[in-house]
Amino acid sequence: MTSSSAPSTASPSRSQTLSAAEARRIALAAQGFSRRMPDAVAPRHLHRAMDRLGVLQIDSVNVFARSHYMPMFARLGGYDPALLDRGFVSRTAHYVEYLAHEAAFMPVADWALWQFRMQFWRDRESDPDSWMHVHSRTLDWVRAELRDRGPLRPVDLREDAPRERGPWWDWDEAKSALEHLWRSGEVSIAGRVGFERRYGLAEQVIPAEVLSSPVPRADAIRELVRRAARSYGVATVADLNDYYRLRDQAAVRQAVSELVDSGELEPVVVRGWDQGSRQVQSWRHRDAALPRRIDRAALLTPFDPVVWFRDRALRVFDFDYRIEIYVPAHKRRYGYYSLPVLVGDRIVARVDLKADRAASVLRVQSAWWEQHALPETDAVRIAEELARAALWQGLERISVSGWGDAADAVAHALHGRESAVERHVHPRE
Repeated sequence: MTSSSAPSTASPSRSQTLSAAEARRIALAAQGFSRRMPDAVAPRHLHRAMDRLGVLQIDSVNVFARSHYMPMFARLGGYDPALLDRGFVSRTAHYVEYLAHEAAFMPVADWALWQFRMQFWRDRESDPDSWMHVHSRTLDWVRAELRDRGPLRPVDLREDAPRERGPWWDWDEAKSALEHLWRSGEVSIAGRVGFERRYGLAEQVIPAEVLSSPVPRADAIRELVRRAARSYGVATVADLNDYYRLRDQAAVRQAVSELVDSGELEPVVVRGWDQGSRQVQSWRHRDAALPRRIDRAALLTPFDPVVWFRDRALRVFDFDYRIEIYVPAHKRRYGYYSLPVLVGDRIVARVDLKADRAASVLRVQSAWWEQHALPETDAVRIAEELARAALWQGLERISVSGWGDAADAVAHALHGRESAVERHVHPRE
């Protein structure tokens, strides 16, 4: 079907029907949770996991572990973070950063898929009221510096700032210029030093064959919807629209129609995904497996695809999730950076973790049950994951506060494990 064809209007009555539990297992299998954890994680395991995820969202908060390290830990178990640093962070042989959801690592070949988003940012430069137009002299200077000197950190620009050129130059402007040029595709991230980005002109970072092969917008959106459907297993249009933050439901519906006609997607209805009296039409990827059970436990980052779209987390897991980083401390319900805990195909709890590296302690700042928890058995699985997390982060002990209705059960389940268990008092107790 061509891009001008009318969207498919598959009737829910002719769609396959799935139970909510079946849909959860399909979704988790698509995300890699039905696979056995490797005995020892090697680079190939990270690459395979990335093939399923498509993107790895980046976040700077490091109270326990930065977000982009955690999806691999959830799926593969303990691994050396240096493996991910070498393959994703410090160089770009396989992956590069772009706004493929929010700021995220993605395969470097995918740069060609995002030309439509880069063009959107380039088009804004001609607007006389835009930041890029107003600060065109800063943009030109930054371009020239990168052209002459190669990839640079922002601090490298600061050290050689052209202050003699007059009051037009400002350090914050130079940093903003790098970000604008990155969004527009003129600049790419050439790796990081620690957590600080190195910026280079796109031709200094992205292979020439990728730069010379931009994908037209309709084709790019269809490919991204196809990948989102594969990564989600079963999904609504809203889910597929959000996975790569396409923000264009009409284009997503068109892509779904074409993928249905090609046989890659099939319409399904999931019992329990209703909106009032209306059945919600969903789609299942043809390769999506339905395992008999999911026998895994995992700590999830707030930016894991399993839970990053609040509407989907509520629909699939009956889990209402919002991080509370920006909520005043005295108003937080669950804690600063609470992590969802998966057991089987249920999200059973949330725990707020802090790595106290100076004391070599993993601090469980709070622990809360979700409505579908089975506390007697789930506490044991949570304790196992916390012990694994402490080992992964090189922490010798675990301390559990009394804040939260799951705190005592988790502390009791941890007692007697190899990691020494302590109790501490949280200010909210």
